[in-house]
Amino acid sequence: MNVKLLDLVPQYAPLREEIQRAMDQVCDAQSLILGPHVERFEKKLADYCQTRHAIGVSSGTDAILCALMGIGIQSGDEVICPSFTFFATAGCIARLGAKPVFAEIDPKTFNIDPADIERRITPRTRAILPVHLFGQMAQMERINEIARRHNLVVIEDAAQAIGARRDGRPACSWGLAGCLSFYPTKNLGAFGDAGAICTNDDDLAERCRKLRVHGSGHTYYHEMIGGMFRLAAIQAAVLEVKLKYLDAWHDQRRKNAAMYDKLLAGSAINTPPIEPENQSIYNQYCIRVPNRDHIKQALADNGIGSAIYYPLPLHLQPCFAYLGGKEGDLPVTEQACREILALPIYPELPEEQLRYVAKTLLDITNVR
Repeated sequence: MNVKLLDLVPQYAPLREEIQRAMDQVCDAQSLILGPHVERFEKKLADYCQTRHAIGVSSGTDAILCALMGIGIQSGDEVICPSFTFFATAGCIARLGAKPVFAEIDPKTFNIDPADIERRITPRTRAILPVHLFGQMAQMERINEIARRHNLVVIEDAAQAIGARRDGRPACSWGLAGCLSFYPTKNLGAFGDAGAICTNDDDLAERCRKLRVHGSGHTYYHEMIGGMFRLAAIQAAVLEVKLKYLDAWHDQRRKNAAMYDKLLAGSAINTPPIEPENQSIYNQYCIRVPNRDHIKQALADNGIGSAIYYPLPLHLQPCFAYLGGKEGDLPVTEQACREILALPIYPELPEEQLRYVAKTLLDITNVR
């Protein structure tokens, strides 16, 4: 049996005509960058995330970069973030001349450890950039309380967490802003790169709208130095169609995760625990296993796709060597990088294939 880590075709096929009509409307109108299609999607996205504003941008990376620019992060500032995350989280901090300060993660959720955040605050700290990894939210109430006491800004990296909730409150509505990615493999995926910034702050929203067009907002009078972070209308049209189905896709991912949990229960395989306050969207279903690389290859030999998120923590990446990070600095993070493995979890995954993945995994690990 062949089981892909992710197969986008079964999701696209039933929506093909609806998506094609939406794309045709953009083509017929020839309003291709920003414009009414983007504005309509932004309004629906803001409603979904329960924020006053959503600002469509060109990628999840640019969402983080633009938000950090919007709060004035610059050379000499420090921003605390996890080392166990996609590169963009820290890369955007460094691109602005600021210093990423890497904090430890919780060994169960893989999200940033609030207690370690506080230990790393210095007079240069300006912001905290927590990541809601794999679709489960970080402990935002604790993070916000730390930020309030130290007068820091909180920007949520929710690239993997659109629709995730904590105590019933959605991602992107906890910090000053939340940043989303619509890369095609995300739960809500565009037909290319796309992203958004969600915020309840009117001033930040206005700055980000200008920053995404070189600080001008299309007036050719540049109030600040920005970038070219505009969202293409055709991506907004695709995303507007898909947004209607997003919660149903989340529900199916949760059902798939529950089946994995049941089939793997009692084994030596560590399945992902979800905190009781959280409702995960399972952007990834990540287990922890010893001898991870051997198990990944054995799954591949049996036709099963899997992936490693992430093989090398950011504090040990060559590009961040100038920060002086070394092995042993973040032992929980480093252990996760050695043990983590993502299994197929996408909504359209057939039950037969899911059961095959679980059975094969148990056979490989000889735990039953």
